[in-house]
Amino acid sequence: MASNSNLVAVTGFGPYRNYIVNSSWEAVKELSKLGLGGDVELQIMELPVKYSEVMRKVCKIWTDWRPLLSVHVGMASSSKAITLEQCGRNKGYMEKDLGGAHPHGGCCLLEGPERIESVINMKTVCKNISLPGIDVIFSRDAGRYLCEYAYYISLHYGQGRAVFIHVPPLTKALTAQGLAQALQHIIQEMLTLCGKKSA
Repeated sequence: MASNSNLVAVTGFGPYRNYIVNSSWEAVKELSKLGLGGDVELQIMELPVKYSEVMRKVCKIWTDWRPLLSVHVGMASSSKAITLEQCGRNKGYMEKDLGGAHPHGGCCLLEGPERIESVINMKTVCKNISLPGIDVIFSRDAGRYLCEYAYYISLHYGQGRAVFIHVPPLTKALTAQGLAQALQHIIQEMLTLCGKKSA
């Protein structure tokens, strides 16, 4: 599939459970004001916390936008660090979404492989990134809920050209603007690893 070599798609999630404000979408909106530098085009999209809508919207990203890279951002409510997820897993999605549904058979794709890895080496990104005031850590377990579901679907349709970043909830010290600056640095490092200089 041919990609738009200058386009990066970034998504965040809408409200869920008792979180009226989802830090992921707030950070992505702020990132859209900052941009990614150079000639990189940034397109953003909000994903609702519903499996069917995530499937529809992530497919739209790959069929309509055809980005070089799709970056999905979600909130990890109990974390204080930014977490870079390496892979998406296909099975075990039994927790219901906001509409009370989960994927058929608990699978992202019934015929899909058990795990799909990102083409981006998240360990390398972690080593190369140093952010004031917040840790950046590596993970191979994105949680088997809407976050990992979106990641797996995007990895599948994007042939590995997707990444997932978990961010903490907003606090007085950790603002949406601060998270956006962190995301900007992280995504620029990923683009460098892709061979696409962002500045």
